[in-house]
Amino acid sequence: MSHYYTNDSSLVSEERIIEYTFRNTKVSLFSDLGVFSKDRVDFGTNVLLNNLPDFPKESRILDLGCGYGIIGIAIAKSYPDVWVDMIDVNKRAIELVKKSIKHNRVSRVNVYESDLYAAINQKYDYIITNPPIRAGKETVHKIIEDSILYLNEKGMFWAVIQKKQGAPSFIDKMENVFGNAQKKCKKNGYYVVFSRKN
Repeated sequence: MSHYYTNDSSLVSEERIIEYTFRNTKVSLFSDLGVFSKDRVDFGTNVLLNNLPDFPKESRILDLGCGYGIIGIAIAKSYPDVWVDMIDVNKRAIELVKKSIKHNRVSRVNVYESDLYAAINQKYDYIITNPPIRAGKETVHKIIEDSILYLNEKGMFWAVIQKKQGAPSFIDKMENVFGNAQKKCKKNGYYVVFSRKN
């Protein structure tokens, strides 16, 4: 069985385009089989996007586990004066993101194939993720544990997590790593949460 957080070279392709509007900006994204939520922007990501802060000019943003790129590309198109890096372990997702970057004519955007933070060698003002829950608790908690190493001072870690998929332990881990964790929003069992590096 193929999972969106792995690579399956035998997977057939059925490419399609997903339309989304973020802060009055229309975004078109290439999607395909073998990526998370291939037919539409999933509910959790939508809730996360609708609760993110405004991004100051020159902010550096990391979209971790970017999938086909909705978070990073939506931010890059709506905030052309920020820098966005996007990472995912899924090769097909990376190729889709590259196509969507060109299609949306966004600049200041890079995408890397990366197992968690392996390809990252700089720090960010924001790390944003809809974590790959099906990759397991150990992987999801490592995303939080290592995020503090890749954040600038006062940098923020933002995530969306469903209560039934481990929100309480996820938020506890954020509190443990950062010394703080806040719930920005709760909707239909999904929490948008953030921590700040002090």
